[in-house]
Amino acid sequence: MKKNMLTLLASIIVLTTLSATSAAKNKATSQETVAAITQLENDSVKADLAGDSSFIQKNYADNWTGGFSGGIWTTKESVLADMKDTANNKWNSQQISDLKVRVYENTAIATYTDSYDGMVRGEHRVKTVLSTDTFVLQNGAWKEVASHSSVAAK
Repeated sequence: MKKNMLTLLASIIVLTTLSATSAAKNKATSQETVAAITQLENDSVKADLAGDSSFIQKNYADNWTGGFSGGIWTTKESVLADMKDTANNKWNSQQISDLKVRVYENTAIATYTDSYDGMVRGEHRVKTVLSTDTFVLQNGAWKEVASHSSVAAK
């Protein structure tokens, strides 16, 4: 009887330790993901300002889609084509704020406010939009799979 109680107590201690270790590991993973997505969002702004299409090539999923505040749907291909047309597409300034990242296992959602001044498909725009980006962990790398923006209330 005493041996059974000791075995039970030892088992409880081991399970408690493993549960705490697992929880700490998941928390660290979540914090690492938040940092990675935050870095991707900030790097995206730098790439936009530099006209660097390699960022989109590397970090957007091939089937990425975006719904933008101008009322159109876009694809990875159409964004890359727009970036090549520098006469009609160029960012003068861009700044994101209020960035929040939520993690759900292999999916992350980033929400933020984006203020920009730029030429978009030949039209000069100065806007502040509310944006949501969805990321999925694919083959060990975070890929943006969808975006949506709408004009912020004044």
